[in-house]
Amino acid sequence: MAADDQQFCLRWNEFQSNMVSSFRHLREEKSFTDVTLACDGQTCKAHKMVLSACSPYFKALLEENPSKHPIIILKDVPFSHLQAILEYMYAGEVNVSQADLPAFLKTAERLKVKGLAEVQQNERQDR
Repeated sequence: MAADDQQFCLRWNEFQSNMVSSFRHLREEKSFTDVTLACDGQTCKAHKMVLSACSPYFKALLEENPSKHPIIILKDVPFSHLQAILEYMYAGEVNVSQADLPAFLKTAERLKVKGLAEVQQNERQDR
């Protein structure tokens, strides 16, 4: 094999932590947001790419209804749950009180949030 054909693997060791930090920063600064989520009479902005990557529900909704900056109205979703779900999507973790956990997980399941709903989905598939 000629020296010119040799391949090198270039790896960014802090790639995952950098991406999480960058996404969190983009959310905090509201930079490049391209979707508005509304519930309980309140709104928050997010990124279609993050929503789609974290939820097949949002992915299908956004694919079926292409729009430059859609407004998604979520019925029967408490605003506190939406905020916590977005924190989970952008940071990979969120703190939820024990008292609110069952209702929060039900909301996450309805929105098909990966990592929060898939355990129950996998159990259904195994049956």
